Amino acid sequence: MKNTNQYCVFIHTNDKQSLGAKVGAYALKRNSAHADEFDVQIIHTRDYPFMREYEGKTYLRDGVRWTWLNDDLQSFTFLRFAPPKLMGYQGRAVLTDPDIFAVGDIWELLSRDMNGKAILSRMRSGPKGLIDKMWASSVMLLDCAQLKHWDAEAGFREMFEGARDYQHWVGLKLEDQDAIGVLESEWNDFDRFTSRTRMLHNTKRRTQPWKAGLPPDWRPAERFRLFPPAAWILRAKRKLFGDYAFVGNYKAHPDPNQERYFFALLKECVEQGVISEDEIRDEMSNNHVRHDALEVLERVAPLAAPPAAPMPLPA
Repeated sequence: MKNTNQYCVFIHTNDKQSLGAKVGAYALKRNSAHADEFDVQIIHTRDYPFMREYEGKTYLRDGVRWTWLNDDLQSFTFLRFAPPKLMGYQGRAVLTDPDIFAVGDIWELLSRDMNGKAILSRMRSGPKGLIDKMWASSVMLLDCAQLKHWDAEAGFREMFEGARDYQHWVGLKLEDQDAIGVLESEWNDFDRFTSRTRMLHNTKRRTQPWKAGLPPDWRPAERFRLFPPAAWILRAKRKLFGDYAFVGNYKAHPDPNQERYFFALLKECVEQGVISEDEIRDEMSNNHVRHDALEVLERVAPLAAPPAAPMPLPA
């Protein structure tokens, strides 16, 4: 669905992360003193039926062929490149993952001076960022008028033709690097929750707070650059025992404050009628949400009201 507002935040998701996306959408409006200045739109994989054509087919990812599964936890990630087209290639957009929750005012980001850049993003953590210089496209500020070459469906199809590597695509390696500006890490804080945090990203899949105790439904990477035999061993195990073998169940997040923040937001969503308890029960029955979610909601302390004028990001 095309968006007509000049400012919009897009959250891309699938069924498995749908609840997180709804909580994320609520947090964006809740914590903004300018909530009437921008829209929030959830982009769902169900609205892109061409994906079903590729079930079980292989695509290029980090130099090797992977099997495409529409039911994978992160099957939505190529939709990071949908917002400019949805905006009619005009205006400003922010793109976020469904496991990212606003702590600060997103308007600070939407309205900032981009200094002529088409994209603002932070670098990835670990070897992908330090060695490969890949960007964390899980949060991006986009000047849509400069991104007329972005077409999510066309790029998706090219992965299966071998003309586009998924990792290079989501790592923004295919973009003119001079068109990308650096975004402060606080706008995409990887499992770190401090007084500086503006957008909290529960990026470590194994410890996402709303999934603790659930069986695995995601596949770890196969490629180990520093020790390739490790990838061969993992691939052999996967062939013998299945995609999710040896991954282990979801664990509790090591930072209780991040679990409390998510469930306090979810509690408000229930109280405001944004999400119903029946919907949470359905998500629990589908193993998309931890089975004790309603009990956690009962005991979680409410959040303080957001300030009318958020404090500026510390220097």
